[in-house]
Amino acid sequence: MSAPDYSNKLHVKVRTLPRKRLTFLIVPENAAKVKEFSLSTAWVGLISCAVFFVVAGLAVIISDYALLKKSGPSRKALTKEVTEQRAQIQVFAKKFQTLNEELMTLRELERKIRIIADVNDPADKNAVFGVGGAIPRDLDTTRSLAERHDSLVRDMHAGADYLDEAFIAEKQAFEELHTYLHDQRSLLASTPAIRPTTGWVSSGFGHRTSPFTGLEEFHRGIDIATEKGKPILAPADGIVTFAGINGGLGRTLVLDHEHGMITRYAHLNKCLVKSGQRVKRGDKIGLVGNSGRSTGPHLHYEVHLNGIPVDPSDYILN
Repeated sequence: MSAPDYSNKLHVKVRTLPRKRLTFLIVPENAAKVKEFSLSTAWVGLISCAVFFVVAGLAVIISDYALLKKSGPSRKALTKEVTEQRAQIQVFAKKFQTLNEELMTLRELERKIRIIADVNDPADKNAVFGVGGAIPRDLDTTRSLAERHDSLVRDMHAGADYLDEAFIAEKQAFEELHTYLHDQRSLLASTPAIRPTTGWVSSGFGHRTSPFTGLEEFHRGIDIATEKGKPILAPADGIVTFAGINGGLGRTLVLDHEHGMITRYAHLNKCLVKSGQRVKRGDKIGLVGNSGRSTGPHLHYEVHLNGIPVDPSDYILN
């Protein structure tokens, strides 16, 4: 049995709808010739979306710019700040120059002190001051900062490093000088320099004939004949290491002046200081007497340098 034929009963028709288009007319002022073009609605929609996004983006950018301009400093304020900073740098440059000049003055003062004290310059400090002169001295603070801002800042950085090294060297030099002068002052203060008592030298330093035995002997000091009870003065700063009776020397005092210097005072009538007591040059330390083996009131005065007796007359400057 064959299939029924429906071809004559069902008819399907496909109709193509025309696309919608928009027509644009461009009419010149003289209306001589009208230009016409058309676009499909799809293109019009696409172009409209693009224009919308462009406009929206521009709006956002303009809004952000306006907000940034409002919140940030104004051009006038920035100009003022830059001007103030330049002025500050100029002031710092001038102070830098002054600081360098003061350093040079200090260096000259130290040089004069060293000449007076006969102390040589340390070699490392001479190297610091001897290379290329003073860098900060070359700073030109008179020119416009706008013309040489970068170079001035670089010079100041270089000058800061130089001054740092120079001040360290100068500090070490002054510390060395201070130590030397302090030692010299201590040495001078500890060196016998004045007559311990008034009177005349009745017996000098060196070989002599003993007044007791008539034989030749070595006299370790000098004898200063004077009245009993005359004050005895310390000829230099020192510390009392002995105060008491010492055999034939009678009542005796011994001062240690450090630096290997010792003085001894014999035949005293009285000691005015005690062992362990510090004395200064010119202090009263005892009274002239006639104690021990003595032929009359006098002071036996000795000076020892590094354990060796030396002539006390060489240490009497007054």
